[in-house]
Amino acid sequence: MNIHKIADHLNTLANNSVTGMIFDCQPISGEVDVLQITIIEREELPIFVSVTDDQIIAITYLWGEDEVKTESRSVMQESMLEMNIPMPLSSFSKIGDKYVIFGALSVTSSFSDIEHELTVLSNNALEVINDMNEFLI
Repeated sequence: MNIHKIADHLNTLANNSVTGMIFDCQPISGEVDVLQITIIEREELPIFVSVTDDQIIAITYLWGEDEVKTESRSVMQESMLEMNIPMPLSSFSKIGDKYVIFGALSVTSSFSDIEHELTVLSNNALEVINDMNEFLI
């Protein structure tokens, strides 16, 4: 599995996706190739996918450290930790000064599984932003 196969599959789904989502995929070349996936009507939360020998990882950036109310930071982080287990197929992390939500799949996952994971990740990102809004500027 590689990002180009994933992009080709998602881009050809159009209105025929199992999840009802419409995907727009753009490969980004670099030291590690990344696929930027935009779900139509959710353009503000692109998903970035990379493929290694062991896994497919999908990441969505949520907000920056500068967007967190200073006095609420520790309470927000504790709330995020408490949400980690009950949140389906996704986990929190931090990359530099950005909070992210991510999911990982096996490189042998089916295209249907990948589409499902991307949809769940996007849904979770929207829910988390709504749930954590009180901690953000």
